[in-house]
Amino acid sequence: MSRSTLVNWLLVAAVLVLVAVPVLFVNGAFEGADGQAEEAITQTHPDYEPWFSPIYEPPSGEIESGLFALQAAIGAGLLGYYFGVARTKRRLAARADQRTDGSDAP
Repeated sequence: MSRSTLVNWLLVAAVLVLVAVPVLFVNGAFEGADGQAEEAITQTHPDYEPWFSPIYEPPSGEIESGLFALQAAIGAGLLGYYFGVARTKRRLAARADQRTDGSDAP
């Protein structure tokens, strides 16, 4: 097994552990940071008025979660695309350097 294959499997295992531990060992409801922040602000400053109102208020929590997941997927896609382009540029530059050095290896 090559080193990169081993690293990939270790990363997959780490992700699985990070997902499984909270699901299996954390008792109680999962709350978002927005809800916790709103609760803390209401407790410390009961007369607080928000500066802004949401542009779009989803009709249900499922739609809100879906939109959040879509946002995360778009961000992950953009990051993956960037790293893929950067890796390809680096490989092409290495090949060009090899060709200028006189070696014919692809």
